[in-house]
Amino acid sequence: MDFAPTRLPEVIVITLHPRADERGYFMETWQKRRFAAAGIPARFVQGNHSHSTHHVLRGMHYQIRQPQGKLVRVVQGSAYDVVVDLRRQSSRFGQWVGVELNAARPQMLWVPPGFAHGYLSLSDSVDFLYQCTDYYAPEHERTLRWDDTAVGIQWPLPAGVVPNISPKDLQAPLLAAADNYP
Repeated sequence: MDFAPTRLPEVIVITLHPRADERGYFMETWQKRRFAAAGIPARFVQGNHSHSTHHVLRGMHYQIRQPQGKLVRVVQGSAYDVVVDLRRQSSRFGQWVGVELNAARPQMLWVPPGFAHGYLSLSDSVDFLYQCTDYYAPEHERTLRWDDTAVGIQWPLPAGVVPNISPKDLQAPLLAAADNYP
């Protein structure tokens, strides 16, 4: 495994190294010591699997209490994964980073607690796996507006295509009105 910080240094791309032969492949996707050495001392308590069709946009989600760190990867299809820093004390508050994750390229993304997370499905279907450091707590779930111009996420949508977004995500507040972390 190789660990590479993004322009939001706490958000880390993890490149995996499958060992392949005529039977298929094997790859390590988690090892506590390696992750801790890379500055990710995560303890996972919940795993999630999301399946989406083309142009579904999920996000930008976070939990204001019981914040979740998330280790995410795509196991089928392709997605544009986006993370926004919501830590008010951070010099990068409101900044975002986007990474394309796809099943053909063995990579994962570490989304630390204190960040909003979402993705856009780039393929006919996408299967997305999450390992989370805290339990889902719907009473603490929050959503940041996906198209807030103050954040300026540049989603890779073809001209004229409107993403498929849940009603809850469509009603999300802008950054100026959203709950955030200290």
